[in-house]
Amino acid sequence: QVQLVESGGGLVQAGGSLRLSCVASGRTFGDYAMGWFRQAPGKEREFVAQISWLADNTYYADSVKGRFTISRENAKNTLYLQMNSLKPEDTAVYYCATPRGRFYYPSTPARRSYDYWGQGTQVSVSS
Repeated sequence: QVQLVESGGGLVQAGGSLRLSCVASGRTFGDYAMGWFRQAPGKEREFVAQISWLADNTYYADSVKGRFTISRENAKNTLYLQMNSLKPEDTAVYYCATPRGRFYYPSTPARRSYDYWGQGTQVSVSS
């Protein structure tokens, strides 16, 4: 059974930084792509970033490109999202997710490409 547990959210002022973590269990972490999504109140869940199993491919939403960095430590079964220069519009619940398929890197970085989800961690950015 795949389990994903996010942590690291909190309240931060605009311009500040946070680092989110997601610890995975239940299968060989290093064989699967991982992604981050977020959902603001009243809005659809949206893609933020994704990373391949060997971390040799990454992809970002335009809204976070240059400010957020996705990374992973396969030896620790952990995914990260370093968020810098945070803006009030980054306020959302952030979710980590992973596809069902082994060695599969989603060509369409959308919610439908991901099968397992964490419970989310709240990020709030004040102006």
